[in-house]
Amino acid sequence: MTSYTLALLPGDGIGRDVMDEAKKVLQCVEDLTPLSLTLNEIPCGGKYYLETGEEWPKGSFEFCRDEADAILLGAIGWPGAKTKDGDLAGGAVILGLRSGLDLYANVRPIKLYEGVRHKIHGEFTQVWKPGQVDMIIIRENTQGLYHALLRRSADKAQGREPWEPEDMEFPGLEGEVAWDPRPISRAGSERVIRFAFEAAQRRNGAPGDGNTRVTCVDKSNVTRGCQLFNRIYHEISNDYPDTETDHAFIDAFCMWAVRNPEWYDVVVTPNMFGDISTDLASVLQGGMGIAASANLGDKHGMFEPVHGSAPKYAGQNTTNPMAMISSVSMMFDWLGDTKDDADCRAVGDFIDRAVAEVLKGDTLTYDLGGSAGTTDVGDAVVAQLEKMLREHFAVA
Repeated sequence: MTSYTLALLPGDGIGRDVMDEAKKVLQCVEDLTPLSLTLNEIPCGGKYYLETGEEWPKGSFEFCRDEADAILLGAIGWPGAKTKDGDLAGGAVILGLRSGLDLYANVRPIKLYEGVRHKIHGEFTQVWKPGQVDMIIIRENTQGLYHALLRRSADKAQGREPWEPEDMEFPGLEGEVAWDPRPISRAGSERVIRFAFEAAQRRNGAPGDGNTRVTCVDKSNVTRGCQLFNRIYHEISNDYPDTETDHAFIDAFCMWAVRNPEWYDVVVTPNMFGDISTDLASVLQGGMGIAASANLGDKHGMFEPVHGSAPKYAGQNTTNPMAMISSVSMMFDWLGDTKDDADCRAVGDFIDRAVAEVLKGDTLTYDLGGSAGTTDVGDAVVAQLEKMLREHFAVA
């Protein structure tokens, strides 16, 4: 029996609701597979900060770094919750882990499942068919425009004095000026771009033509950081002669991704552009309620839904938990690859298949045109998963 220790960070708002559904899935895996899971749930986030004056208990960062095999995060953010320096309360959790654990690749699959309809035109319709939308957007996760906040958050998470960039003068600008540095380094670019090319080797190519393709999305016609990112992309592409190269400026990509999503296989982009474009692209798969993600480094992995904390919906049993459940699937896939564990790989695949089966049916939350509750959807996924696990692992 293989044992794994998981850090569960429910966070704020609907993060807590969807974490409950993730725990159902994890319990099913614990009961019906050879895997042994130790779950350590850590309170955290903006609401916790307002209640305690801390973003999470002391020692939490060290536990995630030194003890946890993987991390599951619900969501961070609560109305009015700001730290004394004005940052998002809870930032030391999500951003501190991204920076402090060097989780440099943010991986967001954009995949349309059978049965899922869109709301692009204000009504539920089927603009794209399953199979036409199947891309991965890989966002650089530790540098770029968010670097200063990431660095501050990592320092706070580890009990250090938060770093601040030095003041600068800006000729031609009068009065009060606020600014954020946007550093993009060769080392940071090389590793995330190579990560993208390696990810492309494990896929089946773009849906439209089956070609293995990595698209670089940047703003290299304007910014020096993007010019460096783009130059390194072309340098690394020489190591992958069988992979097509492709390029789009971020503004054009936002148009082409919606107009011709079948063209895209793997997309790699600097930090902020990835943050924005993945929310847009999530519409192609049915919305944020299905958008899962992974934050990956060379040693650590953190997995989370993309949708945020949405405090006004917290506790109402209306949130779609599929993004969180699919993030659990990604977690097991990653554990399977990094630990060379076939059981983890199988579990990741079965969770994805259980999600697909439920999405074909009528047990859907309001965002997909249904009336089911959060718990109904979680129960439906677990019921499908239980059947698959019993058959595969020969459990009576």
